Amino acid sequence: MKNYQLELRQIVDYPRCRIYREFIQTLIADRGIRTGGCSGLFYYTVLCSYVNFRTSYRRIDGISYTVYPGEWVCSITDIAEWFRVRFHYQAFAILKSLQDRQLITFTRLGRGHIVKFSITDWRLNNTALDYNCPCQKDSGFFFIPVSTATELISAGRASEMDALLDLWISAIYKDQQVRGSEIGPVAYFRNGTGNPLVNYSELSARWGISRSSVGRLLKKLADFDYLSLLTFPGRSGTVIYLKNYLSTMFQISDVMIDKEEVAMCLNLRVSVPDTTPPEASTISDEQISVSTGLSSVSKPHMLYFVRKVLRTLEAQGISCLSCPKSKYMLYPLSDDCTVGIEKGTISAGLAICCGAGSPLYRFELSITPSAEVEGVCDHGKKEV
Repeated sequence: MKNYQLELRQIVDYPRCRIYREFIQTLIADRGIRTGGCSGLFYYTVLCSYVNFRTSYRRIDGISYTVYPGEWVCSITDIAEWFRVRFHYQAFAILKSLQDRQLITFTRLGRGHIVKFSITDWRLNNTALDYNCPCQKDSGFFFIPVSTATELISAGRASEMDALLDLWISAIYKDQQVRGSEIGPVAYFRNGTGNPLVNYSELSARWGISRSSVGRLLKKLADFDYLSLLTFPGRSGTVIYLKNYLSTMFQISDVMIDKEEVAMCLNLRVSVPDTTPPEASTISDEQISVSTGLSSVSKPHMLYFVRKVLRTLEAQGISCLSCPKSKYMLYPLSDDCTVGIEKGTISAGLAICCGAGSPLYRFELSITPSAEVEGVCDHGKKEV
């Protein structure tokens, strides 16, 4: 019997995003995140979470309604509660705005108190099942096209809930086209650069709110544990990682995001303190051997760099790094390996060995000091 390895990804080229109904129910119940924007992304997603995948029948006020795939029938009071508006006319206004954008159609029944709505092009993005069966509304998932979400978020001023959903739908995980996505699910707005760094001016234009409002919103979402916000100095920008994304989307454990690990992946400068205190690490100084050919950088700083790189590699699944028998050797590369490296950059090789045996892994590192602080960038590749 063959062995198979399952690899979970959320890639840029996939045109749809999977949304779990349970996640939407959590957002509806979270009164700390405000709705009320005019982009409509949250409202559209809520309606999608309630429609059927298969034909079912619903009885309201003694009348039985047939509900086909992509449709749902309910009272306007229910919709007002989902949308978190006080009056029925507000709920109808939101439905009409979505209908004007040709995203839904709806009909008022029972003297206007019952609404039957349908998601346009539902069958193009979600499987419609032939058999009849009641459809649960608090479990399972559905797909939203990324193009539709982008169209909605660009249509007007985004609410806090719209912005949160935009970040969630824009998350990329383990796609080589997007740097930093190997570490965790990162928000990337598909601008063709492959760089998830974004500044507040870009988010201000995308969400239709001021830069100061963007800053307050991101801090609020971080405080509410929806995301990890990593801001880098200067004009580098900000990287946004989604929390609880992996456990919700893939039912796997979420990962801790280390800022310096992200900086290395994005080739950003990493500040090194003048004195490097000992870290709570299972890797001892005796396990790390630094060649005298790398004397241009102090040994404490070299140990600091090596530990940061090894922490990154351990997060990527190299189990040897938790073994006390492992040895790590840092040595200068030959002149042939440094061709094309900018002046001042130190090129080094990192070998991971099992005791005194031959290397199991080899990586290439480049360390580039700057005028203000010393930095480190990892360009490691496993030797084939």
